[in-house]
Amino acid sequence: MRLFTTIAALRCYLNSQKSAAPHVTVGLVPTMGALHAGHLSLIQRARQENAIALVSIFVNPLQFGPTEDFQDYPRNFEQDRLLCEQAGVDVIFAPSATEMFGNQAVDRTETEKTAQKHIEIHLSSLTQVVPPPAMTSVLCGKSRPGHFQGVAAIVTKLLSLVQPTKAYFGQKDAQQLAMIRKLVFDLNLPVEIVAGAIVREESGLAMSSRNQYLTPEQKQQASVLYRALQQASETFASGDRTAPAALAAARAAVAGEPAVKLEYAELVDPDTLTPLQVVETAGLLAVAARVGSTRLIDNIILRNRRPIVAIDGPAGAGKSTVTRLAATALNLFYLDTGAMYRALTWLALKTDTPISDECAIAELISSSYLEYNLDPASKMLKINGEDVTEAIRSLEVTSRVSEMAAIPAVRQFLVEEQRRCGTKGGIIAEGRDIGTNVFPDAELKIFLTASVQERSRRRLLELKDTDRANITLAQLEQDIALRDEKDSTREVAPLRKAADAVEIQTDNLTVAEVIDRIVGLYKQRIGPKS
Repeated sequence: MRLFTTIAALRCYLNSQKSAAPHVTVGLVPTMGALHAGHLSLIQRARQENAIALVSIFVNPLQFGPTEDFQDYPRNFEQDRLLCEQAGVDVIFAPSATEMFGNQAVDRTETEKTAQKHIEIHLSSLTQVVPPPAMTSVLCGKSRPGHFQGVAAIVTKLLSLVQPTKAYFGQKDAQQLAMIRKLVFDLNLPVEIVAGAIVREESGLAMSSRNQYLTPEQKQQASVLYRALQQASETFASGDRTAPAALAAARAAVAGEPAVKLEYAELVDPDTLTPLQVVETAGLLAVAARVGSTRLIDNIILRNRRPIVAIDGPAGAGKSTVTRLAATALNLFYLDTGAMYRALTWLALKTDTPISDECAIAELISSSYLEYNLDPASKMLKINGEDVTEAIRSLEVTSRVSEMAAIPAVRQFLVEEQRRCGTKGGIIAEGRDIGTNVFPDAELKIFLTASVQERSRRRLLELKDTDRANITLAQLEQDIALRDEKDSTREVAPLRKAADAVEIQTDNLTVAEVIDRIVGLYKQRIGPKS
């Protein structure tokens, strides 16, 4: 593990890595230190999904108000360094305030803890990225003026310095997450913002560096925030999708714990943070409260949609067959992601756009649109108004679709399309990264797998009456093992089992038995009436 405290050294390292491997992927986890299990879950994901996992540790004075806890904010760098090393982090970037904001901001003779007042004065002369006031004046912004402007400044600076492939932020700071996504979208920054699920203590209390301020008794008292969110979720699930009902349930639960002083409970759009009266598709129910002198936040997403089932797994595990049949059994729309890639391949071939020219392909798909019939009994697919349901199954398309799928712009375009299809739920989809990347909030995630030997045996039977019938089982095993390695180590959306996925090992199961297990899991997790 490398440790850098200067921008020059960090840039030198990143430049050397990118010179050696131009397409190397970098996952950035920005933190203020005092690392806990929530941070470590983000670090683990960054480690799994990128060649380089980089953690920044910087207590950003710009996001603390004059009466807030900048000087007392927990700092334990040696413990943080050890945790990063144990988690397999490649690089820690731990700059000083002087390094991040320059000599004009901080006198080098000052300590880090006494530098804030100078940085506050200097902030007015910094080139600033100003997030939309509508996103910074609500929720926590009401009581923390200037906080999100400080967050925007440091995040923009880190994204500029590191230029990561992906940057990881926790869902607990939902307002921050929404603002950063807006910032990245508006500035067309070439980074994917990845949200990590809230990690909770056994009591339900959301993990936070500020939990260190709480006594054991206060921690137990603070757990009422999660119970309040759960109570609101139950009210929502009962059929009342209105804000007054959800908020009343949450406030009533918190009122039962006198030691917890509720600052706010609000229901807003998760992306724009605008207040909601009724949840049409999704709502962010956010709360903030004080326990003693410690301010805590928490939230939950309320979704008004039918369930989503995500099925991932290695090549040859039978995902396509199983997913189609499960769609019928569960009365869900089968989202054929493979057909989407085929449709774009067909379009490129029809328009004589060279698939080898990634820029031309990016230009082509930017003006394209896909249409689906969401009736489970239909397989209709149109591109730019033309029905290509049958045309995409041609041998010519089949021979070029893998090449098309490897283009980053194509993957990005189709992931957005797939997520759009899932807005109202009621779908089941399969692939390599459906549960980890496309629908990380799917109600049911399944990792369908089988041994290399079993998948090879099945493939041999499929090839029995084809021109490849003379291939040996040993050769198939070698090919499938190599495919597994490539899929699990590829730069974009590698194959892996989602942390909350249920694994189904199919070596000794019939297709019907696999379907029965999926239907059983669906009823167990979601309920027969969903």
